[in-house]
Amino acid sequence: MTIRPEPFWIWPGWRQLGYAGLLALAVSVWFEIIYGGANFLAGQHSHRVRIHLDAELAVPLIPATVLLYMSLYLLFWAAPFILHSRHELKALTVTLAAVTLCAGIGFLFFPAETAFPPPGDMGIWTGLVRFARAVALRYNCVPSLHVALSVVCIGIFASRARLPARVLLWSWAVAICASTVLLHQHHLVDVITGFALGLAGVRWVYWRWTTPILQANLSTHPAPPA
Repeated sequence: MTIRPEPFWIWPGWRQLGYAGLLALAVSVWFEIIYGGANFLAGQHSHRVRIHLDAELAVPLIPATVLLYMSLYLLFWAAPFILHSRHELKALTVTLAAVTLCAGIGFLFFPAETAFPPPGDMGIWTGLVRFARAVALRYNCVPSLHVALSVVCIGIFASRARLPARVLLWSWAVAICASTVLLHQHHLVDVITGFALGLAGVRWVYWRWTTPILQANLSTHPAPPA
């Protein structure tokens, strides 16, 4: 679904920003419970699932891609500037929470670790890469929640954009996916399942939450004739 009834980017106002901040706090607490809890439970046993192909171990580590990897957080910050109503922000929050829960279930059923060797000194990127690896935790691999959350945000934002911007947004999503592998944070199966989970979240949670409201708005305020 694609909608473009309003400008893509607007100043939301302080009250809307405050509301977005409260939702962000709630979903952050939920994330810590699910993501941290799944990693903790996986650490209580030794069962691990092999998730990599031997050929993947030849993928080079490119530390500078940490900038692409960390750009996920820019997507979170952008939400109140692109989603103009509280209903849309709430729908995004519910979608992120649902995707996080599904990923947490995946972590419990498929506890895994990356097979890439530990990185050595990475020059100016060392601190940032180590921070990214610490946040990712050890056993939460498949599906890649980093990829899934990125796809949720970009899938929703792209629906409000014109074609050139949609191309740029989806290129950004692909770049984030690539960065998870080039940083040796994830394997290909993690990326594929994370991408699928993000798309499912947009389709089965976000649009089911927002479509009735959009249809009601259109019926109340029909678009002007061309």
